[in-house]
Order: sequence, then C-alpha cells, then structure tokens
Amino acid sequence: MRAKDLRDMTMEELESLVIEQKEKLYSLRFQLELSQLDDTTQIRQVKRDIARIKTLMREKELRLEKTGKNGKKATSD
Repeated sequence: MRAKDLRDMTMEELESLVIEQKEKLYSLRFQLELSQLDDTTQIRQVKRDIARIKTLMREKELRLEKTGKNGKKATSD
C-alpha cells in the first residue's frame, strides 16, 4: 500500500481498511501457528500497513483540529 493512495481516502475508508488488515493479520498468525504460512514476511508487511494507515488517520485528525470544524484556520488566544 502506498501512502499517496491512502491520503486520497476518507476517514471511513481508512477505518474499514484497518479492520480488513487486522483480520488479515489474524488469519496470517493463525496460519503461522498451524505451520501453513510459507512467507512469514507477510505478517511484518501487514503490521506496517496498519501502522501507516493509523498514522495517516492521525494526521488527518490533527489537521481537522487545527483548521476547526468550519474549515477556517483556528486562532490561538
């Protein structure tokens, strides 16, 4: 997953993507325990994808707080 592609998504899309990735991580861990997982690097990649998505979600959240709800830049008093 590329950060550029993720930046174009809405918060709802990102939240659903995090859920999907967590389910995928659960599945990979389960396969690992059953010795059915051939490529263990997939676990690391999914973890990094989750972290990347959450980081972008936090950036968007902070940007919204900074600009305020009405879209104008908030002034600090």
